[in-house]
Amino acid sequence: MSVVGTGQFFGSPEEERDKLMQSLMDQKNKLSKSEGIPFVTLNDGKTIPQLGFGVFKVDPDEAERVVTEALEVGYRHIDTAAIYGNEEGVGRAIAKSGIPREELFITTKLWNDRHLDVEAAFEESLQKLGLDYVDLYLVHWPAPKNDNYVAAWKGLEKLGDRARSIGVCNFLPEHLEKLLAEATTVPAINQIELHPALQQRDAVEASLAAGITVESWGPLGQGRFDLGAEEPIAAAAKNHGKTPAQVVIRWHLQNGFVVFPKTVTKSRMVENIDVFDFELSDEEMAAITALERNDRGGSHPNDLN
Repeated sequence: MSVVGTGQFFGSPEEERDKLMQSLMDQKNKLSKSEGIPFVTLNDGKTIPQLGFGVFKVDPDEAERVVTEALEVGYRHIDTAAIYGNEEGVGRAIAKSGIPREELFITTKLWNDRHLDVEAAFEESLQKLGLDYVDLYLVHWPAPKNDNYVAAWKGLEKLGDRARSIGVCNFLPEHLEKLLAEATTVPAINQIELHPALQQRDAVEASLAAGITVESWGPLGQGRFDLGAEEPIAAAAKNHGKTPAQVVIRWHLQNGFVVFPKTVTKSRMVENIDVFDFELSDEEMAAITALERNDRGGSHPNDLN
């Protein structure tokens, strides 16, 4: 199975642009028309709320309170990981929420040192979360120097309905290429660092070419730059009576990405979910897209092993 086309991925630059735009439109057309947070349909037929809530770097002692507040605000998609150390707090919040399990979408992830120990690692996460299944289980990083990510993926493929969907994080085109050559199941998701200053277009293009939905982590730039100081973002915020963060979240949504901003403050949770009563114009979208400057805040996928 390959994502290689007539060129490195698609062909000529014009063909790459046209196919990328068509893929983005296809993703947007998959959104449900229901009220509230829209859903994206994945390549396995499952659906995922397009806007979720992340708990990266949320203190384990604070996780229960933070996730409880997020659920109260209206989030139903929670993204955690084994390495965050807060799965238990997330699980306690879920258990106490009274929200039917089928209304929640819970993601967790396999850490790099467990690529050859998927079954045990996954069961540990389920136990900490207090769940019988997760909606999405991801290989957290390819860790290419260890060269075990294909074996890890084969382990995920064996989890069955205990992981309703499976996917990857931080996979570059070359990692996807190698994985897809040996995979039985195409990943449903590729979760990558993505924000206006780092758009990882090669990874987005390779994912979409294989039918893989793109999720944005660090969607607001992880505090590395002042959103309000970026003229296109500030102008759009003024035009729509919104905050710069709301404008950037809207940019992700209109690009068809799944996005889950993180905050520990309830007022920010409310702000971040209040993004469905306006739409950025094509000109505003293009101006924000032009902010690309390869400003990576997290690790490079080839360096974290």
